[in-house]
Amino acid sequence: MDPRLAHIDTWIFDLDNTLYPAGADLFAQIEARMTDYVVALEGCDRETAFAIQKRHFVAHGTTLSGLMAERAIDPHEFLAFVHDVDMDRLSPNDRLVEAIARLPGRKLVFTNGDAPYATRVLGRLGLEGSFEAIHDIHATGYLPKPHPQAYDGLCEAWGIDPTRALFVEDMARNLPPAKAIGMTTVWIDNGSEQVGVDRAAIDFVTTDLTAWLTDLWEDL
Repeated sequence: MDPRLAHIDTWIFDLDNTLYPAGADLFAQIEARMTDYVVALEGCDRETAFAIQKRHFVAHGTTLSGLMAERAIDPHEFLAFVHDVDMDRLSPNDRLVEAIARLPGRKLVFTNGDAPYATRVLGRLGLEGSFEAIHDIHATGYLPKPHPQAYDGLCEAWGIDPTRALFVEDMARNLPPAKAIGMTTVWIDNGSEQVGVDRAAIDFVTTDLTAWLTDLWEDL
């Protein structure tokens, strides 16, 4: 193991565009389903619905959080609807399965999605047996990343010492709260964020999680 990570005993992974490549574009389907939901909820056109989505995302961290705050929607109903997507673009990643299996210590998924959806994604990737737990949006009390309370709640729920934990995430905006409590951070730079990235909150950068994890051993 890379000696810089010898202290890590808990490995925490985001789900979407982290455990699978952003090129799979799974979130495009989810985003379109969110637009459909807002159209039906607000009785507006798709352009207006998309603008509402983005307003909620910026103000609240997720569209769900914004709709819960302003429209008191049922989060279970919303998540079941938006996650009803085709996962044919995902396929088993044996190299990633092996690389995660080699990591010493505990492994968890930390996602702004929900556990049923995450379970489906992990199954498609061959990772269904790779993680101790999925800490999802229900577990955070609907306070999504990057709310600091979401990270505190994760550590409290699973008895994690953040100074001995590593967090992997494709959204740079979600890394500063992890770094603030002592986590080692890894940014999966998929090209979607190039402005306003807090480099001081990022310990490692990669464009390919599978290669990065494999190289932790092969570079020695």
